[in-house]
Amino acid sequence: MPSFDDIMNALNTVVLHLGDRPVTLLQILSVPILLVLGFLLIRWAERAISRRLDKISVNPDLIHMIRRVFYIVAIALLAFTALDLLNVPLTAFAFVSGAVAIGVGFGAQNIINNFISGWILMWERPIRIGDFLEVGETRGTVEAINTRSTRIRRVDGVHLLIPNSQLLENMVVNWTLVDRRTRTTVRVGVAYGSPVRQVAELIEQAATEHQAVLADPAPLVVFEDFGDNALVFDLYFWVLANADRDLRVIRSDIRFRIEAMFGEADITIAFPQRDVHIDGSVHVTSSAVPSG
Repeated sequence: MPSFDDIMNALNTVVLHLGDRPVTLLQILSVPILLVLGFLLIRWAERAISRRLDKISVNPDLIHMIRRVFYIVAIALLAFTALDLLNVPLTAFAFVSGAVAIGVGFGAQNIINNFISGWILMWERPIRIGDFLEVGETRGTVEAINTRSTRIRRVDGVHLLIPNSQLLENMVVNWTLVDRRTRTTVRVGVAYGSPVRQVAELIEQAATEHQAVLADPAPLVVFEDFGDNALVFDLYFWVLANADRDLRVIRSDIRFRIEAMFGEADITIAFPQRDVHIDGSVHVTSSAVPSG
């Protein structure tokens, strides 16, 4: 059975040379162990930091940025430690760094652009986790801002990955950038001859009765127009909405209430109508049809 000294002599055997620096078998075997243990320690520390910051009610966006910075710095330190363990000087990567720079210049502009854009989003915070965005025809809630892309959960539950550069270069509507107050509208048309003052009062009452409608600013009813088939009223009100679905549900509730109140007050909600006038008399001519 080999002794401890024999094992150590075998592990200290020089396997290869990097320039004038020898690399032993022990060093080669130590690097994978160091990387695995170091990566597990980094992941544990990252989760511990997140839990600690979340416990003291730190903003989720700031927690996300701190986690990213910690992860990148820790991985870089782990890589430098592994290279130092192998006695590999950093100057040995000078040529590789030049080649990588050339590759970035020709083929990785979009990746670098999205990477930098991601850090801008996390630092300036024009878009935060939990914000409700409208990007083109897409509406959804931000779930994560990563270094390359941002994950958005659409109102229908589908997840989208949008490159970070698109969020900086294109127009983005952030419904919740400053606060979650959102103004929305319900349009109602009543039949001609309806008592317009009573109509306005009932519409305003339907809004003020809803618990989601804010009292300040107060709901506003505007007699908008004399339409082709109806007297048109617009109800403007503010709510604290988290998503487009919230607004649609609130508007639906108010419409249900308006319809019920109009029914009790015998007010008719207008519908499209057309009057058809027949001018002149109808002339009917007949001719004998020969038989046989």
